[in-house]
Amino acid sequence: MMDAMSELSAEQGYEATKIADIVRRAGVARKTLYDNFDGKEALFLATFDALLVEVKETLEAGCRSADDLWAKRVENGLEALLEFLAQRPALARLGMVEVLSATPAASARYNAAIQEFVELLRRSTPENPSLPGTIEEALVGGVAWILHQQIRAGKTAQAVELLPELSEFVLSPYHGVAELGAQPRGESDSTVADSNT
Repeated sequence: MMDAMSELSAEQGYEATKIADIVRRAGVARKTLYDNFDGKEALFLATFDALLVEVKETLEAGCRSADDLWAKRVENGLEALLEFLAQRPALARLGMVEVLSATPAASARYNAAIQEFVELLRRSTPENPSLPGTIEEALVGGVAWILHQQIRAGKTAQAVELLPELSEFVLSPYHGVAELGAQPRGESDSTVADSNT
């Protein structure tokens, strides 16, 4: 049912997607949907939550794949994220486009997720007193907006091509500390994933 929700949301938008469409696409009875979810919004939120778990796991796996400096781990995490989105275009659209206009609860869930990624980046980068305290909000928000625009324009498959630009965007405020091999603000010998546990 979650696959049906993501596919239909991508094809026709959340608002236009009806329960009848979902159960037809999923090949289940209406009763089955209501046995598992309170309705369309609950299914949408559950699909978004499942996507969020996958995105976190993808980022963590990407970060763990590098034993180099924190900057390389951040870049690998970004690459893993972009590849994931390119391979799952319907989920990408649900999680980066439809969620913003689906319902107030969905929008709130998205904002909470963005804040989680802000904290993840904050723990994963060296402290630099010369940077504003909101730098991580600006960086995560900027990446999210660029991806939103890319996906909304139907260019999800080309998301990986943005890696050099997005990596430079995220890492450039930390230039200087990166070359010094500074440690992230999380545990000094941990990866991004470890500091999130």
